[in-house]
Amino acid sequence: MDQFTGFQAGVNLGGWISQYGRYNHEHFKTFITQADIQRIASWGMDHVRLPFDYPVLEDDDTPFQYKESGWGYLDSCVDWCEAAGLNLILDLHRAPGYAFYTLEENALFSDAQAQERFIQLWETIAWRYRQRTRVKIVLELLNEMVLPDSAPWNDLAHRTIQRIRAIDPERWIMYGGNHYNAASELKNIALVDDPHIVYTFHFYHPMPFTHQRAFWVPELKALNQVTPYPGMVPGVKEFLQARPEFTDKLQSWETRPMDVNFVKEKLQPAVDFIQQTGLPLYCGEYGAIDHAEISSRLNWHREFVGLLRQHNIGRAVWSYKEMNFALVWANGETASEELVSIVSAA
Repeated sequence: MDQFTGFQAGVNLGGWISQYGRYNHEHFKTFITQADIQRIASWGMDHVRLPFDYPVLEDDDTPFQYKESGWGYLDSCVDWCEAAGLNLILDLHRAPGYAFYTLEENALFSDAQAQERFIQLWETIAWRYRQRTRVKIVLELLNEMVLPDSAPWNDLAHRTIQRIRAIDPERWIMYGGNHYNAASELKNIALVDDPHIVYTFHFYHPMPFTHQRAFWVPELKALNQVTPYPGMVPGVKEFLQARPEFTDKLQSWETRPMDVNFVKEKLQPAVDFIQQTGLPLYCGEYGAIDHAEISSRLNWHREFVGLLRQHNIGRAVWSYKEMNFALVWANGETASEELVSIVSAA
């Protein structure tokens, strides 16, 4: 089997052509440029993960018709990566009928046309980049699946892989599991008999540290605590006395320390997957919110990256610019040179 190499240390390009707020060509042309790709290469990273949303390429009112303007942004990133010597993961972050942040509205698994749009979009991407081989381009089928059961996603993923294989027999394809690509869900992925599949997971444990005061996590927004790592979550007992509706989410943190032992426990399913299958595994997202104290942010990244390197798991930190997890601020200033050094380590 070919080895999955060239994806040891990378960064996500979140917020560019995915999660961009509103469809805006001025934003698309300026948020990430060739200079950013060159900067990432200068850090010593070997790849980027490019999240993209389907509306960049296809409108709902004209399904199966693709927009050349959208291809231009993907093509530019491929060109820039080739020039900088970086490999690339194309991550479909939002698909027709599915996004990880609209769970109550998703229709991908009940709508046959949405599924065909999903598959044909990947066929078109595979065809467009089938001859681009100066750097490795990996096709990541879908970001952060969430379903009551993994079977519908396994079925759609397998059908999509089969259709891609008719176009590009040896392209690496990336396939993640349920519940936001949780490591604990790797066991529920239906493995494919294919030597060019790489499996993926995301990692943000412990959440009270990595997502402290995050506006999109109700219990942590309400708790509103500056939380150190390693250490205890401050004020949990008193908070739950006043806000008992969050007991199920937070009670365990009254007595449980956030430390490397907890991180190892949550990473163990990924280690088990490697040991049991012998297959390549990749961590497509990890990180700690950028308003956490920098000393704690450094501690967490240093420990987690060390564990991934110990188990030979490649990774891409979330995220390069802004997106609440910045390595680089909006003005281009580096958040922390030491943090960049940690996450860039091969």
